[in-house]
Amino acid sequence: VLNKQRLQDLIREVDSNVQTDEETDELLLQLADEFIEDVVSTSCALAKHRKSSVLEVKDVQFALGNFRFYFLN
Repeated sequence: VLNKQRLQDLIREVDSNVQTDEETDELLLQLADEFIEDVVSTSCALAKHRKSSVLEVKDVQFALGNFRFYFLN
């Protein structure tokens, strides 16, 4: 979903003076992929729990709220 070029673009948007090495890039890309997979998986489980075959914004929002709570504690 996120490729190396887009990652570098995001980093430059935050701070144009920051550079990353290959290992850091790979770690950030892996974390981004895992995060997206987790959010999608949790969101789909929530939709299924509602007995729906349609993934809705509220499912994703709820999943993201849970992840935010998890990371803040």
